[in-house]
Amino acid sequence: MPFAKTLMSWYLKNKRDLPWRNTRDPYHIWLSEIMLQQTRVAQGLPYYLKFLDAFPTVHDLAGASEEKVLKLWQGLGYYSRARNLHGTAKYVSEELNGIFPPSYKELIKLKGVGDYTASAIASTCYSEPVAAVDGNVYRVLSRYFEVDTPVNSGSGMKEFKALSQELLGKEDPWTYNQAIMEFGATHCKPKNPLCESCPFNNSCLALKNNKTGILPVKIKNGKIKNRYFNYIVFSSPENNTLLEKRLGKGIWEGLYQFPLVETEFPVSAADFTSHENFKAIIGRGSPKVSLFNETPIIHKLTHQHIHARFWIIKKDELAGETVRVKQIKDYPVPVLIANFLNEYEFEL
Repeated sequence: MPFAKTLMSWYLKNKRDLPWRNTRDPYHIWLSEIMLQQTRVAQGLPYYLKFLDAFPTVHDLAGASEEKVLKLWQGLGYYSRARNLHGTAKYVSEELNGIFPPSYKELIKLKGVGDYTASAIASTCYSEPVAAVDGNVYRVLSRYFEVDTPVNSGSGMKEFKALSQELLGKEDPWTYNQAIMEFGATHCKPKNPLCESCPFNNSCLALKNNKTGILPVKIKNGKIKNRYFNYIVFSSPENNTLLEKRLGKGIWEGLYQFPLVETEFPVSAADFTSHENFKAIIGRGSPKVSLFNETPIIHKLTHQHIHARFWIIKKDELAGETVRVKQIKDYPVPVLIANFLNEYEFEL
């Protein structure tokens, strides 16, 4: 039985019941695909349902504030996806009357939509025969055909796209795309693939040549950058604190945080309180400073590790626009800040 037919036969017997598989609505499919980029289904599913409840249509999403979108997205990571999601919703709502483009060629022009997402939407909603290639697909094909071209190289992406397109066929592209992604996610897993019960265990070249543990091949990323974040957590007798919005194009753009002093390396309390940026934030007076966590909290991102410490300062008067302590939960914040707020109790 050919590869595609075996794969789709396996899928029809073993597929998970997921809400985006019960619809061909482009808005729903687009939303699910953006959310599931670099995200496990178990993590992304609650967010998908939460977004559909808050924004039943693309017009509802377009009309929401960025802060509300980021707040609902909080904890899902890769916040540029949320900002692109919001921007594309506005474009589709205002410029396209709420109607998503009906082809891969037009879909890929949307902000935040790449080859994979455009292919997934086009094949699902419009039965266009375009192969959707994600990490699961790379893994299945590299193992089955024993392809050792790095999947994150330009040549590798072209090779796997061409191979996927060749296997896809034109009769049922949606089922094939869903099948190979599902197979990679639940059966041909990164670690401990279920080779003994695999429908391809008599034809998989990686299994035959004992290479399942080394395929697919990836080019290693560059050196991880370490950054040292010192957050200043104010509290006042009026139960106020200070928050600031992260600006620029760096991590967590548009999210809120406590005033931040970034240093080149971990600092002692004496060095920190004498730092010019600390003094600029504190203003007049010499309030008592205490450290919430002596051991830095390490928050790992793709290319950088954040070493965070939280410095607690009680001050009678706070300069600038203050925020009621009870209102902090209404602001979109990085998960690092959210976790701190779950542990720290302001004195109310």
